[in-house]
Amino acid sequence: MANNFVGDDAARHLQDLLLGTENVEDFLNRLAEFSAATLSHTTGAEVECGVTLQRRKRTMTVAGSSPRAVVLDRIEQSLGAGPCIEALRTKTVILLADVDTDSRWPDYQRQLAAHGCRSTLGVPLEIGEDAAAALNFFGADTGLFTEDIIAEASGFADLAGRALRLAVRIATVQSRAEDMHAAMEHRTSIDLACGVVMAQNRCSQDEAMAILTRVSSNRNQKLRDVAADVLRNVTGEEVRTHFDA
Repeated sequence: MANNFVGDDAARHLQDLLLGTENVEDFLNRLAEFSAATLSHTTGAEVECGVTLQRRKRTMTVAGSSPRAVVLDRIEQSLGAGPCIEALRTKTVILLADVDTDSRWPDYQRQLAAHGCRSTLGVPLEIGEDAAAALNFFGADTGLFTEDIIAEASGFADLAGRALRLAVRIATVQSRAEDMHAAMEHRTSIDLACGVVMAQNRCSQDEAMAILTRVSSNRNQKLRDVAADVLRNVTGEEVRTHFDA
């Protein structure tokens, strides 16, 4: 065995992936590439990797180490059965050692064989209560996924799952921050438009808001868009609100 699939190097690389990616999709693709490269080095043979996501009992391919890995992973999703889906269901590593001798998923195995894939390994990742993911490894030969490789892949999956959970949390926080920033901008635009209506109609703030709301309802237009129209009519250009980053 060339090197340990689980260890400080893997942990450091996963940390680098988190720091070097801008979104979860990018992280998943780079995770698939790293997983495939590492296991290829460990087994001494080419291994490809797809990433399957499960939400509300539905599975989908979300990343791959190569276009071919995505195609191989999607075969299982289209059939709705196979080692990766079984790994997600049982939360255990599932091995398909030989597509010619295993009898569990004949349709799936025939399609894998047609694509030159002889063995697969499904490794589940824990990422949250309402979602799960799995690494789907594909080998062109049989006998690649030995007991030692399976044990090391399981340990790596624990590290990868932690990194993926953190990536999802970071993305969630960023999304919420962006939503809050947008809400603040919209609120400020509405308040500015209220001030314009108050000045034009010499009315109270409540009366100005009622006018804007009525226009929004009559036009079937969002209140923030009505406010933007009011400000555009006054200034002749788009009005942007500004907040410190």
